[in-house]
Amino acid sequence: MDLILRHSRVDPSTYPLVMGILNVTPDSFSDGGDYFEPKDAVARALEMIEDGADIIDIGGESTRPGASDVPEDEQIKRTVPVVESIRARNNSIPISIDTCLSTVAHAALEAGADVINDISAFRDDPEMVELAARTGVPVVLMHRKGKPATMQQEGGPQYDDVITEVCDFLRERVAFAVNRGLDPSKLILDPGIGFGKRVEHNLSILRNLGRFVALGQPVLVGASRKSFIGNVLESAIARGDGSAKYRENPRQREAASLACAAMAVGAGAAIIRAHDVRSTVEVVRLSAAVRQAT
Repeated sequence: MDLILRHSRVDPSTYPLVMGILNVTPDSFSDGGDYFEPKDAVARALEMIEDGADIIDIGGESTRPGASDVPEDEQIKRTVPVVESIRARNNSIPISIDTCLSTVAHAALEAGADVINDISAFRDDPEMVELAARTGVPVVLMHRKGKPATMQQEGGPQYDDVITEVCDFLRERVAFAVNRGLDPSKLILDPGIGFGKRVEHNLSILRNLGRFVALGQPVLVGASRKSFIGNVLESAIARGDGSAKYRENPRQREAASLACAAMAVGAGAAIIRAHDVRSTVEVVRLSAAVRQAT
C-alpha cells in the first residue's frame, strides 16, 4: 500500500522511511533539553534532513515512563514555532506532530505539519479522529497499555498473549478510524515498543513483527534507545566493574538500536523512528536492498 506524504507517493515495501525524532521537551528520556530552544530544534531538524531523514517527528510532551501530561497550550508553544521555522526553510520534508490532543495537532497542521502521530490511537481525545478525517492527513495509530505516568510501574504490564492482543487492538483501531471516514491508505500502525510492555514483550514484538505487517497497513517501529535495549545488554554483557552504562545512558544503545532497525526492515517495516538518523538511514537502505534481493 503506497503512503502519500507531502509531495510524494512512497511504496514503503521497497523504500522504508526513516523518521527523525525531534523532542522539543526538557525531560524526554534520551535527549530531553537538547533541543528545547526553538533555534536548537530547527538546527537539529535541518541536520537530520541533511543526514537523509524522510520525515521529522516533532513532540512537545515527553511520553517516557513516569512522565506527566503537558497542557495543550504549552505543547503548542513548544512545537508550532519549530514547525513554522522548519517549513520556512524546507517546503518538501514531511513533518509529523507527535501528540494525543486535537488542538495541538490542529495548530501544528495549520503551521505546516503533514502527519499526526497519536500514541493513544484516538483514545485520549475523541476529537482527534474528526480532525484526521477532515484534514485527510496520514495518521500513526500506536498501541499503548496504560498512560505514560503509570504504564511501567513496578510489576509491569501483563498480557496473556502480547502479539495477539496488540494485533487485535490495532485491527480494531483501523476499523474505528475507517468507520469515521478516514482513508485506510492514510493509516500507519505502531505496535508501541516500550509503551506498557516488559522486556520480553518488546522482544516478542520484534521477533513477530511480520504479524503486524500482515494486518495490511504500513508499520512503524520505534525501538530507538528504548530501555529494554539497555536491560538486555546489561544482562548479556558481564562487567566486572559493575558498570550500568546501558541502563543509565540511552546514547550507549545506538548500535543495538541499529540492529533493531535492520531486523524491523527485514520483517517488512515501512517506517523506522530513530534518534541517530545518519546511521539509521545507512542500515535501512542496506537492509532494504537485502530484502529486495533475489
